[in-house]
Amino acid sequence: MTAPTHDHDANQATTQPEQQRRRLAQQISEIDAALPGSLVIRSMRCGKPTCRCKADPPQLHGPYIQWTRKIAGRTHTRRLTPEQLDRYRPWFENAQRIRQMLTELEELSLQAANDAEGWTDEPPNSSEKPAG
Repeated sequence: MTAPTHDHDANQATTQPEQQRRRLAQQISEIDAALPGSLVIRSMRCGKPTCRCKADPPQLHGPYIQWTRKIAGRTHTRRLTPEQLDRYRPWFENAQRIRQMLTELEELSLQAANDAEGWTDEPPNSSEKPAG
């Protein structure tokens, strides 16, 4: 959805913020896959008192590659193999890029709406009482 235009704006050249919004929307549309969540690669100690992970220096178990995400409000973790990490890492990176670009697009859109409507994002004066 584009910002509303007024008749006097119809013949004006495209503004830089509008060009930026279109560029971001185009870049987002070019991403073909994205996986939500986060990746963690960790090495761990086990509970066995005589295990090598308790030695000095410790030889930890792992590395374990964990993909964590929310499904229906609950945290789910899945272990990935190194091959799966190589295969899906670009999709995790795409999701991060989408989040960054979406934040930028929202900021540009908010500024465009504020400029078009004369709005400000300043909180109302706390000494003023709301009407009503």
